[in-house]
Amino acid sequence: MFRLLLALAVLLAQPVAAQELRGHGGPVRALAVSPDGNIAISGSFDTSAILWDLARSQALAVLRGHDSSVNAVAALPDGRFATGGEDGRVLLWRIGRPEPEARLEGHSGPIASLAPSPDGKLLASASWDGTARVTPLASGEAVVISGHRGPVSAVAFAPDGSSVVTGGHDGTIRITPLNGGVARSIDTGQPVAGLVVAPDGEIVAGGADGRLIFLAADGPRAGEVTAAETPIVALALSPDGRRIAAAGIRGSVAIVERASRRVERVLVGPGLPVWSLAFRPGSDELLTGGGDRVVRRWNAATGEHLGAVVMTRPSEATARFADHPGAEVFRACSACHTLDADGGNRAGPTLYGVIGRRIATAPGYDYSPGLRGMTIVWSKETIAKLFELGPNAYTPGTKMPEQRVVDPDDRKALVDFIAKATGAE
Repeated sequence: MFRLLLALAVLLAQPVAAQELRGHGGPVRALAVSPDGNIAISGSFDTSAILWDLARSQALAVLRGHDSSVNAVAALPDGRFATGGEDGRVLLWRIGRPEPEARLEGHSGPIASLAPSPDGKLLASASWDGTARVTPLASGEAVVISGHRGPVSAVAFAPDGSSVVTGGHDGTIRITPLNGGVARSIDTGQPVAGLVVAPDGEIVAGGADGRLIFLAADGPRAGEVTAAETPIVALALSPDGRRIAAAGIRGSVAIVERASRRVERVLVGPGLPVWSLAFRPGSDELLTGGGDRVVRRWNAATGEHLGAVVMTRPSEATARFADHPGAEVFRACSACHTLDADGGNRAGPTLYGVIGRRIATAPGYDYSPGLRGMTIVWSKETIAKLFELGPNAYTPGTKMPEQRVVDPDDRKALVDFIAKATGAE
């Protein structure tokens, strides 16, 4: 018996197997991972960002502060996170705080890209207003970088932080010194949708014709490779600088070895656009976010889709009603909500006992101020209405990502499943 208990204890102590991350109600537009590799942040067209515990494959918090889609995110060296929205604002967040710690104003158009400086003291933002801004995170005035003829879609720092590299819809890449020197402009001949700067200073840009263009640190072309048959919409550089991930508009992701300019392998998902990429420091893991609202996880060295076979143990309620038609619909909710009596709160409140409970009264959960004065009592009918109209329309001010269940049969199955799984029936 002792050996059995010991074996069970060892098994339960093992890290949770990597899973897809589900919780957004719209395409996942942006991804970043903290320098220690423990936490990811995703931004979505649903106007929210979500912080994820990668070891547990669970949502930690839903961040709501933008008026429209979250197009860019960044993980800062000091433990904070930054989000950039279509509303032109940059917000800074700290784990455990439901509201932004700071708001960076100045852009007059959507934010397309964010990048922290190597020392973590500056944050660069690229915008469709035609400029990039370099803002001190402690105090001081932002440096405004202009010169592009049209939207600026990508921004990155040189490895030593002395200059900022920007890419625009005008087909140019600009290298702008921060010490007041003269900026250099390189014409790539195609709109630039993403760029990265390697530890040795090499610049890699992806464009509308599916090619990756390699530039030396001071601008001259150093090579190119065809990574996709369709426009490249996102790039990511592995932490060691050896590999580049390039996402095409049709959903494929090419893994390119930078030194040899060779496509090592192509990751193929469900065929929907992949809008965002991020490598996880300390591992070979690559995160991809796309039009299916899911953050997928891959081993970039082997091409294996992580979580496709090995899944975490389902909750007791989920296991008990696994054959219910609403169980599959609930999968998108499980990242933020638990069903069991001992499940507790996650990014969203526990659903145990939700039927018959007044809105914003689950113990221990920090609700949005706008919900606390509402008088909605959750029933099968009101939950169905929530998913019919969407959280923003039915419960204005909510932190819940915009998530609608349009099909009436799916909506009924979901509501019936929640009622059964939480003991209401």
